[in-house]
Amino acid sequence: MSLPAVNLDRLRSDLFSLFTIGYDPKTKGVTRLGFTKADSEAKKWLINRFENEGFCASIDHAGNVRGRMDNKIVNQVVATGSHIDTVISGGMFDGALGVLAGLEVMRVVKENNIELKIPLEVFAFAEEEGRFGGMMGVQALIGELTPQWILKAHDVNGVMLEEELKKAGLDPLSVLDARVESDYFKSFIELHIEQGPVLDTIKKPIGVVSSISGVYKWIVRLIGKSNHAGTAPMNMRSDAFMGLANFANEIPRIIDEEGSDKSRLTVGKVDLKPGHAHTVPGEVEFTLVGRDVDTEVMRALADSCRKVLSAIARKHKLMFEFEQMSWLDPQPMSDKVISLIKTEAQNLELPFEIMPSGAGHDAQHMAKVTEAGMIFVPSVAGVSHAPDEWTHWQDIEKGANLLLRSLLQLAR
Repeated sequence: MSLPAVNLDRLRSDLFSLFTIGYDPKTKGVTRLGFTKADSEAKKWLINRFENEGFCASIDHAGNVRGRMDNKIVNQVVATGSHIDTVISGGMFDGALGVLAGLEVMRVVKENNIELKIPLEVFAFAEEEGRFGGMMGVQALIGELTPQWILKAHDVNGVMLEEELKKAGLDPLSVLDARVESDYFKSFIELHIEQGPVLDTIKKPIGVVSSISGVYKWIVRLIGKSNHAGTAPMNMRSDAFMGLANFANEIPRIIDEEGSDKSRLTVGKVDLKPGHAHTVPGEVEFTLVGRDVDTEVMRALADSCRKVLSAIARKHKLMFEFEQMSWLDPQPMSDKVISLIKTEAQNLELPFEIMPSGAGHDAQHMAKVTEAGMIFVPSVAGVSHAPDEWTHWQDIEKGANLLLRSLLQLAR
């Protein structure tokens, strides 16, 4: 008897359809920042997709979309999913693959009349990409948020989370009501593109994730004094940009001395003020994101960055200040789920690699309350968070079938 399998044409059609929401023909990428109009439109599209298949779907108080086979009250579920918000000019697969593959698994279960002891639930977690710091949707679900954080959170442009929630039709403090009891989840598996070059380089179709890197995000400000670019002597300036340039030059040394081969430090967004060609910049604001798979290494990196920035500020006669928007500790995946995924990959004759994830994912929070695991499929040339993000359809199919087999084992 042949084993059930996903319908790749159906999954591919879903991915292309979702990609049109927030698509920019100029950049060829998609932008669905958390709680923007495009993000809300995508959630409505997803709910319609579930309902058109005869399933039940809803949005909870935190903006998470939840899809289930029916509306029966249950005490425990086997969960899967990811997110459908994106970065600016992102690609087709990041997050969306895990959500839509979950929908496809539900279709296969329904079409094949597969009886499950524990029901499946598919999540599209809200605001995973960290527009406001952290991963708001899944953190609300497991009870990690506080009223203070919700009312103070803002993005790098100063837009308040509270206001964006209201625009999306959500009550800011009711976000806390999205929490579910920890024993609601029997287990969780997330399918995701790798977003790195390892699988593509070693030519393996599957990555079995062993642990997920921790990440912290700062907004840093170096404040000096604006002046005329022609009359201010070079040795008498309080040039904020020179402070940033010096710090960027120090990043490799900081990693060499305090980090590991898994460490990452990234300056991703820079705003120079006043931003005039003939004016010495008096202020620079930039984001700094640090990552590692070890909490102590992350702390060492953060401490070193703080000390180096303080020293550079003194050197250039600048004031240094920073705001920590988020801190997410590294998280190992469940040995039980890792073993299950490995076994099912072997049954499907799929070569795999045991590997850590350098990027953060919803699974790292789910792992705090249940047995959680992740399946990676290759990213061509390791590209992600960019319009040319791509994963071959054959690899999509392999990953989705491995997700299907793994979830069935957990739910049966």
